Amino acid sequence: MKAIVGLGNYGTKYEKTRHNVGFIAVDRLASIYDIRINRKDNFFLFGIGVVEGKDVLIAKPHTYMNKSGVAVSSILTDNPILPSDLIVTHDDIDLQVGRVKKKFGGGDAGHKGIGSIIESIATKNFYRIRIGVGRPPEGMEVSDYVLSPFHRDELEIISISVEKAVNLVKEIIKTNQAMSNEQ
Repeated sequence: MKAIVGLGNYGTKYEKTRHNVGFIAVDRLASIYDIRINRKDNFFLFGIGVVEGKDVLIAKPHTYMNKSGVAVSSILTDNPILPSDLIVTHDDIDLQVGRVKKKFGGGDAGHKGIGSIIESIATKNFYRIRIGVGRPPEGMEVSDYVLSPFHRDELEIISISVEKAVNLVKEIIKTNQAMSNEQ
C-alpha cells in the first residue's frame, strides 16, 4: 500500500491558499480515481482506493502544516506502509508558479511541514512532489504569502501544476509497481 499525503492547513479559511496546494493535488487525484477523502482519524481525513493498480491511502492532515509529522507518523504506524511508500505533495516557495518537481529524500529546505514529517518518522527517505508557488514580493513575510490565495492570473497555471503533480504521483506508483514485479 502507498500513502499519498497532501500538506496544507485544515479549514475553509485556508482552502484556496498557496500553502494548501498539496491538499488541492490529492483532492484532484482522489477525484480522478473516485476515492472519497471522508473518513476521519484523530489527525487526518483519508480515503482508501486504487491508483494505477496499487492500493493507496490518500490523506489530508488536520494538524496544521507545522505538525504534519504527527499525522504522517500515525498513518505509517497504523497501516502496513513503509516511509519509502510515502508520497507527499506540498507547496514550495523556491519553485516559481508553474514548476513541479519530484524528489526522493533530502532535507526539508525550510518547509516546516516536511521538517515535521522528517522529525516524526525519523527518516528523509520518502517521495515529495514539490509544487511551485513562487517567492513572496519584497517586504512580505513568507508566512503571510503562503497563507494568501493565488492571484487570478495564476489560477490556470496552478491548475496545470496540479495535473503535473498528479501525473508524477502516478509515475511513482507505476515505477515502484514495475520494480516490485521484477524482484
